[in-house]
Formats: sequence, C-alpha cells, structure tokens
Amino acid sequence: MKADIDLSEVYPHPIRHVWEALTSSRALAAWLMPNDFVPEAGRRFTFRTRPAPGFDGTVRCRVLEVEAPHRMVWSWEGGPIETTLTFTLTELGDRSTRLRLHQVGFHGLGGALTRRLLRSGFRDMLREGLPAWLDRPDGPPESPPRDGSAPWPRRRAESD
Repeated sequence: MKADIDLSEVYPHPIRHVWEALTSSRALAAWLMPNDFVPEAGRRFTFRTRPAPGFDGTVRCRVLEVEAPHRMVWSWEGGPIETTLTFTLTELGDRSTRLRLHQVGFHGLGGALTRRLLRSGFRDMLREGLPAWLDRPDGPPESPPRDGSAPWPRRRAESD
C-alpha cells in the first residue's frame, strides 16, 4: 500500500493564477476549507471543516517553505495524522500549469484510513473545486460557508 498522496493535474491557466489560488486565503476557502492562511514561512494557520469521528474539524498547519510561484510546503496536523503537504507548480509551454500535490507521513491504521479519505477529497478538489475557482475571473461561484463546513465537492459516482 502506498503510504502517501501524490496527485497531479494540469490547468489551462498561467502559473501566477494557480499560485494565487494556492496562496490566497479567500481562494483556499472557496476550493479547500475556511482558513486564516497567510503565505509566509513559519506562519501557523488552521483550516476548519465539519467534525467527524476521531477528528474535531480543525487542521492545524504551518507554512514550512514558500518559493513563489513554484513550491510551497505545509505541515498538516488533524485527527490521527501529522504529515507534510507539498505543492509544486510547473509552467508548461502552452501557458498552462501542472500542479502536483504530495502529502507524506501517514503511519499506522489511522493514518492509512485518513490517507484514503484525504486522497479522495483532494482528488475531487483538484479536479472540480480548484478549476471552478480558476475559471471564474472574479472569484468563486459562491461565498465559502460561514458555519465552518467545508465546500468540498461531493464524491464522484464514477471511479477513476
């Protein structure tokens, strides 16, 4: 069993637009979760979503690295896991951008179960939530929920 999450998507947008979607608190709230994110190395921040068994709904993070507009690394702690999440952006020749999301540090049964859930959620966000944000020149189609619930896209019916 693979012990990490490694996802990649290509977006028909310049690297600066994808970078903004990763480094703007407003954008992250629209396609990921409500947060108090600031893109500064060493800065602590939190994401908030609905609680679930074994998870209080809070993901505690810290910005470990910022290399605009190509790479950003966060610590990611919530529920049974303490992991590291890396975003890597590569500008392609046709004004599109490849985004790689790589999360490592899943250990034990709790980590394996959480990895499976997170992988599915991240995959849907990268395929649906982030493109919805990027395709709107004025921001997200709707404001992020104020109740702390995550605007995670619903699970796709078809399998990959």
